[in-house]
Amino acid sequence: MVSTTVQSLQQRITQMQPTRLPERNLPTHPGLGPVLPGGAIHAGSSYSVRGSWQLALAFLTEASSAGAWCGVIGCPSFGAEAAAAMGVALDRCILIPSPGAHGFALAGALSEILTVTLLHAPAQVPAGVAERIAARLREHQSALVVTGDWPNTAATLEVTASRWEGLEHGFGRLRARTLGVATRSTRGTAHHTLRFADGALATAPPTRVRP
Repeated sequence: MVSTTVQSLQQRITQMQPTRLPERNLPTHPGLGPVLPGGAIHAGSSYSVRGSWQLALAFLTEASSAGAWCGVIGCPSFGAEAAAAMGVALDRCILIPSPGAHGFALAGALSEILTVTLLHAPAQVPAGVAERIAARLREHQSALVVTGDWPNTAATLEVTASRWEGLEHGFGRLRARTLGVATRSTRGTAHHTLRFADGALATAPPTRVRP
């Protein structure tokens, strides 16, 4: 079933997008780049995001807006309106809300045809499976973003603090959110502050703070 589904998607995507984005650094939201090692999403790499689905979606915004195909696997509560507000181009986004036991297999197979894949991993990935997916990412110059634990990532982004704005005396609408984010990589740990306004990641560079 997985093989047939992926082959069908590959045929459709190839017809609509005959070439992949050539950059080794993939299109990256200007507000996200400064919290990533090297300042951008690196082709052939995986990333772990803990504590914020909104932050994980930010990985898809620029690539999809640039015309690249992206995917979201394993999120039945995916909100199209919220994703669009974030800047995700929904017409370039494949949704597989309930992959069942095939989540990891789909993530690996789709990494061959998608530029950025976002995977909600409810279970720990077997080491051998993660290694095979990593090899596919490198071969096809794509990126994987996982909400949860994942081995050998280029970076792990963990939300350490969250503050909402917009409610006054119990009334109003939540308009903004400020996140404290710790980025862990082989370079060490860096702490940043990110701001989301009206659902979108702010374009101003995030603030780097000392722990």
